[in-house]
Amino acid sequence: MSSSGSATPPALELKGLEMRYGRSLFRPAKSVLRGVSLSVPAGASIGLIGPNGSGKSSVLRIAAGAQRATKGGVLIFGRSLEEKSARARLGFLSDSSPFPPELSARSVLRLLAALHRLERGARNRRCEDLLERTGLAAEAQRPLGSFSRGMLRRFGLAQAFLHTPDVILLDEPTAGLDAPGYGVLEDFLGEAARRGASLLLASHNPTDLTSFTGHVFVLLDGRITRQGSPQELLPNGRGMAELYCSGPAKGSP
Repeated sequence: MSSSGSATPPALELKGLEMRYGRSLFRPAKSVLRGVSLSVPAGASIGLIGPNGSGKSSVLRIAAGAQRATKGGVLIFGRSLEEKSARARLGFLSDSSPFPPELSARSVLRLLAALHRLERGARNRRCEDLLERTGLAAEAQRPLGSFSRGMLRRFGLAQAFLHTPDVILLDEPTAGLDAPGYGVLEDFLGEAARRGASLLLASHNPTDLTSFTGHVFVLLDGRITRQGSPQELLPNGRGMAELYCSGPAKGSP
């Protein structure tokens, strides 16, 4: 699903993203991303699959505005990510918790609700609703640093969906997720789909892609090498080694 001339802009468009780092007097820069371009149509659920170290997290951090690309750009419904109004339409689940460990889950959610400018009277109600739905209400006053990995992932989902974003970015959403968390993820994604939100989900797990997305891009060594439906790319339990080693598929960039 590359860019098109449609009058309706994609919900998310990544244009020629390049990422390099580590250049010094004694060594050249290392390329993490090499011209990554893809688009997520409004209302679509798109997957990005690749082995660990392929650049998936870098793509999502750049798309979320948490990291700057060396080259390339990001558009949200046709507007630059540099615009505050564009960034406000994003929800992002990182592969790790970026929040201060000494703060409680409730205080962080309420702070984020204020930053997202949720209507004042509805802020606390929205936060309490999400804490209940994620099974964290009884633990909401505990510092995040005392949470288990599974609890942190559920909290991450709560903050990502807090402001009912139009574009949702999920980095390895099932990694470290506990049993209650799977139900939370399905619940939140189902709700987002019903209101027409768009999704970009990065994972190394093919089950995530077949369960939650309708179109998949394969990322290898910082490049998009294949694209297609999960059924086309992963038929009959096709092994990941075969997918990663095979040549470009029809429709690849």
